[in-house]
Amino acid sequence: MTASPIRTERHDDILVIISDNPPVNALGAAVRQGIEAAIKDGVADASVAAMVIRCDGRTFFAGADITEFTKPPVSPLLPELVDMIEASTKPVVAAIHGTALGGGCEVTLGCHYRIAVPSAKIGTPEVKLGLLPGAGGTQRLPRVAGVRVALELTAKGDPIPAKKAHEAGLIDRIAGEDSLVADALAFANEIKDIRPIPRASEKAVTADPDAVEAFRKENARRFRGFEAPAANIACIEKAASGATFADGIAFERQEFMRLMMGVQSAAQRHIFFAERQASKIDDVPADTALRPIRRVGVIGAGTMGGGIAMNFLTAGIPVTIVEMQADALERGTGTIRKNYEATAAKGRMKPEQVDAAMAALTPTLAFDDLAECDLIIEAVYEEMSVKKDIFTRLDAIAKPGAILASNTSYLDIDEIAAVTSRPQDVVGMHFFSPANVMKLLEVVRGAKTAGDVLATVMDVAKKIRKVAVVAGVTYGFIGNRMLMPRQVEATKLLLEGATPEQIDRVHVGFGMPMGPFQMADLAGVDIGWHRDPSRIENIRDALAAENRWGQKTKAGFYDYDEKRTPSNSARVAEIIDQFRAKEGVTPREIGDDEIVARTLYTMVNEGALILEEGKAQRASDIDVVWIYGYGWPVYRGGPMFWAQTEGLKKVVAGLEQYGFPVARSLKEAAATGGQIR
Repeated sequence: MTASPIRTERHDDILVIISDNPPVNALGAAVRQGIEAAIKDGVADASVAAMVIRCDGRTFFAGADITEFTKPPVSPLLPELVDMIEASTKPVVAAIHGTALGGGCEVTLGCHYRIAVPSAKIGTPEVKLGLLPGAGGTQRLPRVAGVRVALELTAKGDPIPAKKAHEAGLIDRIAGEDSLVADALAFANEIKDIRPIPRASEKAVTADPDAVEAFRKENARRFRGFEAPAANIACIEKAASGATFADGIAFERQEFMRLMMGVQSAAQRHIFFAERQASKIDDVPADTALRPIRRVGVIGAGTMGGGIAMNFLTAGIPVTIVEMQADALERGTGTIRKNYEATAAKGRMKPEQVDAAMAALTPTLAFDDLAECDLIIEAVYEEMSVKKDIFTRLDAIAKPGAILASNTSYLDIDEIAAVTSRPQDVVGMHFFSPANVMKLLEVVRGAKTAGDVLATVMDVAKKIRKVAVVAGVTYGFIGNRMLMPRQVEATKLLLEGATPEQIDRVHVGFGMPMGPFQMADLAGVDIGWHRDPSRIENIRDALAAENRWGQKTKAGFYDYDEKRTPSNSARVAEIIDQFRAKEGVTPREIGDDEIVARTLYTMVNEGALILEEGKAQRASDIDVVWIYGYGWPVYRGGPMFWAQTEGLKKVVAGLEQYGFPVARSLKEAAATGGQIR
């Protein structure tokens, strides 16, 4: 038999129930069973006056074990356990350190008193998995902390620090940072004889009738497209309506099961696991020895280079940043400081942290100053000859064992590596703009990239808080390669009769943050333009030639006012008409379904080809790329997951209807009812 993760200790008449279930004390079946047995023993033992629940390791219960969600239920279920704790005839104190999240927060709500160290955080992040706290959390939270705090915690899902939780009444007492056990025992001794025992379910809800509606309006944009925030709000609203606790719990259970069985929660849980799976490299052992990364070099202090540097500086890793011209270097370092100061102004950094980050930055015009760096990232213009020149120079001055990385978005890493005498040390690190904000990092594995180089870069990605995905060498890697058919088809649809606003509306309605033409205007219509106004080969050339470069020139596929608010452009319609006439195209009515098939199904098809060619390790990696790099709606689970929910037969039929060659693996999966692999 496996030993229980729960043990108990006696301190005079206080029974301490301790969980030791690393890494995060997840509330799996064995933990729930152990707590249940310990509470029953404490209640039955006449010599026990009160109980304390605490955890070993780095955190209090950080949530339920979501791997159990798709397995047969094992008693006691979490709602039963929380009810049992609350029903105890002897007071129970939750002693919180680390994070009390989700089911962990609900366990504390079942307890009669809560004490926490100052660094602790408490919250209910279930909404991020498309769910709600289903063990009474939506009904106990407003009774303990008020409606507003309950709405913030459940519908947004962000935890709050102990101090804020204490002010809201969610925590009764703040312990010393290093004296939680002693302080919890003292607290238990203090309250052990107090009657009646305070139970969250017996408290009344004090509600401002306008609070819920105001919260909905405030967060309408954030919640757009998501089902779970609305369900969380509805449950809080039920508690605030004067409903009995039992009626509120019944409503919570109904909403939880509805979400649990829905596509959105399945999609969000898929991404939760996919993100963790993406960090694993199929043919590189998990115990591969990593190369030490003590100092990072960045070549280029522009928008991308500066953003890349900030990632490492924020993580406490010193950076040497190199530029060719003094004014460019000064401008780049000034922007880094300005960005940090803006973050500090919002309260997200302390002034001393800004100073520490800037002190770790070494700006230089001397290329040779990169010689002592352990990882050097080139972030210059997307031109192969320029990159080859830089890597030739790096090969001459970088120390042995240094990792040489290119931030290229499209170019062949193997071709870049070939100019060096150490192709095994060369890797792609494709950051997304703005690099200090966007979470995705495509790690491009060359044909000769060493396993320890790959493992080291994936480890570094975690340190700088990126979600890293391994990609093979192919034009555009995973994300941009899949973006290309979307953009090509969107432009063709313009010629055939669609308008920019129609195509963008379909994509925004799907859940994307913006459509293809809104994105082009934001990024810059002139990106990649050949700069010859007399050479007009397509609609984009025509716009660029007229200085319609997007938001930065107040004109692109749309016209923009002083506040960058877009409006439909008569001139763009005229340009499109001119191209239709030139191509002999008669415009026709184009439906939204055709736009979906030609711009989104084609992406799925390209994803299937990427998998067939071995340029992505798994379909879920592709989903992670699109969630974190391109704003694909998380409640749709990424393009490959979405295709399964859309129906692969429907996807194949749509592709064939519009004449696209369908990937073999996609056809096979549709025919057999299988998965795209």
